[in-house]
Amino acid sequence: MSSPNPSVMASLVEAERFRLFVQGVTDYAIYMLSPEGVIDSWNAGAKRFKGYAAEEIIGRHFSIFYTPEDLSTSLPERALKTAAETGKFEGEGWRVRKDGSRFWAHVVIDAIRDEGGVLVGFAKITRDITERKQATQALHASEERFRLLVQGVVDYAIYMLSPSGEITNWNAGAKRIKGYDHDEVVGTNFSRFYTDEDRAANRPAIALATAERAGRFENEGWRVRKDGSRFWAHVVIDPIRNELGELVGFAKVTRDVTERRKASAELERAKEALFQSQKLEAIGKLTGGVAHDFNNLLNVIINGLDMLAGEVKSPASAKILESMQRAASRGSTLTQQLLTFARQQPLRQEKHNLNAVIGSFEAVLRRANKGSVSFDIRQTPTLSAVMVDPAQFEAALLNLVVNARDATEDGGRIVLTTENVVLAEREVNSLPAGAYVRVAVEDNGAGMTPVVAARAIEPFFTTKEVGKGTGMGLSQVYGFVQQSGGDLSIQSRSGRGTTVAMYLPAMKEEALDSDQPGSDAVTEKALVVDDQPEVLELTIELFRSLGFEVLSAGNGRDALDMLQRHPDIDVLFSDVVMPGMSGIALGQQARVLRPKLKVILASGYAAPALAEHKEGLKEFLFLTKPYRVNDIIRMLRVPG
Repeated sequence: MSSPNPSVMASLVEAERFRLFVQGVTDYAIYMLSPEGVIDSWNAGAKRFKGYAAEEIIGRHFSIFYTPEDLSTSLPERALKTAAETGKFEGEGWRVRKDGSRFWAHVVIDAIRDEGGVLVGFAKITRDITERKQATQALHASEERFRLLVQGVVDYAIYMLSPSGEITNWNAGAKRIKGYDHDEVVGTNFSRFYTDEDRAANRPAIALATAERAGRFENEGWRVRKDGSRFWAHVVIDPIRNELGELVGFAKVTRDVTERRKASAELERAKEALFQSQKLEAIGKLTGGVAHDFNNLLNVIINGLDMLAGEVKSPASAKILESMQRAASRGSTLTQQLLTFARQQPLRQEKHNLNAVIGSFEAVLRRANKGSVSFDIRQTPTLSAVMVDPAQFEAALLNLVVNARDATEDGGRIVLTTENVVLAEREVNSLPAGAYVRVAVEDNGAGMTPVVAARAIEPFFTTKEVGKGTGMGLSQVYGFVQQSGGDLSIQSRSGRGTTVAMYLPAMKEEALDSDQPGSDAVTEKALVVDDQPEVLELTIELFRSLGFEVLSAGNGRDALDMLQRHPDIDVLFSDVVMPGMSGIALGQQARVLRPKLKVILASGYAAPALAEHKEGLKEFLFLTKPYRVNDIIRMLRVPG
């Protein structure tokens, strides 16, 4: 008997060793299949995974491990065919154990061929990766829940950016806050939400660079919605990195905090208003006390000077005494302004329509202005009535016009307006919500800086040259409106002009027509015109004593303007000889506007001395100065 070939013996030993190795593997099911898919071998791992002993499964078709769903699609046959044609099949799917339970398997099938290339079977390796599959599914479920959570948030815009700033996803909050749908923004750069100013300053790129470098970017600023409107945004940008530390993008969270910002600004304004109110209250108390005591001292001085005036005989001494009396009188006026600011000046409040008060005072306002500055009056026809002291109101209005005049260069303009307004709570300083009458004086003059505007109403504060102003004008206006239950608003920009507005509480009743005087129940209205202020004021009082509501003008042009603005004027009473337009020319143009208007002319010259006006005088009633109230009454009775 011949001895075995050593090389053959070595191969057999090696094969046996490999078989034992395969049989001992428990983490993988490793077994052989015939070319038809019949199981030829079975290892310990296969028994552990699938539950079959070798004697139970060898000789059966490997399709026994597949689910009914996979069998219905002939997956086992297709797997063998793929392995035979390509040399290998690899896939994952559900497989079935002996007890019917399922596990998720990773499968590799390799085709085995002999030296001649003939298919002799398949090597099949299966691994149970159910735990990994479950972990993956759990991770996916968690990610899906997080995605749904992010997508459902509506109070925050939450979205991802690429490293270069392109938007990669979009949640419901982003759509609500910014107005864009998902398809409109994904793939575009997030800089589209920034203002033009911020883009010009390269702020979007700076934000990403800061987040990448520092690990976080947080800021607030204006952002732009789809419709072009702006909102105040709180923004947080965090960099996202992979396991290798490489930047893969950014997480961006934006919140619309416009309302919070408004509330904060309102609180700050309220604090500032409270501080200003407390400061002015303290100044007012001090001012009122000083003015009261100073008034008492002035009373002694003025009365003493009056008593001395009768005893002084020397012309030089009389002149000195007269100067002292004028100075004392100015001091008295100043104390009255101080008391007004301190709200300690007694007011004689009556129900008035301010349009009517302004109309009767218009001539004085126009004289206070300089001819090189235009002066317009724009009145709301139906103005609500207010409770005011008309004398104090006229003084306040005159102060505003004089201040505007002093601030306006030649060729500028001053506009006086009246209107009804409804204010919200604290819309103007600390005024409560309600209906008000707004009287404003606007100029296009030098304006004020914010610092100057904040101090403008303080007593004795002035930016005028020494000797050009006491600094009490706006103080008097402020004190008057405060004591009348209203408030004062100053809007000014350096080089852009100033608007000072008085807000006075409107009375709770229907608005009065601008041609109604307020509480005075008169049936007629007179327009008095004279270029001499003293004569004009006297004539105004004469007509008032007759029950007329009186408007006034200092020249013919202003009078014609008032006739156009007040169509219900019943009587025109004018001087004849005036610069520019005579009283006769005024009367003739007035009759063109109002054919039935009663026109009474007056002059210091007797009618025969007015030869050049002889023909014109025949058209109108005529009075010679000086006239008395009875003369006016007589003329009013004459049909004309």
